[in-house]
Amino acid sequence: MLVGMKSGEWVLHGERSVYESEWMSLRMVDVETPSGKRFDHHVVRMPSEAAGTLAVVDDAVLLIWRHRFVTDSWGWEIPAGRVDPGESVAEAAARECLEETGWEPGPTEPFISWHPANGSIDLTFNVVRATGAVHRGEPTDPDEAAKVEWVPVAEVRNLLKAGEIGDGLSVVALLAELAGIFS
Repeated sequence: MLVGMKSGEWVLHGERSVYESEWMSLRMVDVETPSGKRFDHHVVRMPSEAAGTLAVVDDAVLLIWRHRFVTDSWGWEIPAGRVDPGESVAEAAARECLEETGWEPGPTEPFISWHPANGSIDLTFNVVRATGAVHRGEPTDPDEAAKVEWVPVAEVRNLLKAGEIGDGLSVVALLAELAGIFS
């Protein structure tokens, strides 16, 4: 075992850039497994975390209906986006919610954070939970949602089952809400 290496820990020997943009960086990482195998592994590095708002008011959740060109699919999602430099997760989540829905969430509290694909990407998803919201007008970002609706929590299970909620950020947040694991 290498000095300073924990049992079972993979060792990073270095990495180089394959592609860079303001949205992501594709890296080739020289890595060694605990058994001593050493190889190059592709890793996507994200310059920012993602933040979403799970707004739950009067037994309904605020969702947007949108198209995702990457998977050529339509579905319901919680409002979310990336955390801009200098912003906290809570500030980014509130900003994205207001831009995408026209609803300003509040008060909020940290709800759940996770790594959606930690074998290949260093992205962190963060969701705050809001127990109130004030309608401030129409969404300011017309490219995010085809429609905005307050969906009864009782209907969320059916939407999940029907495959109408399919993005990882929304699925995890909504399942955590339905399970009541953070109550």
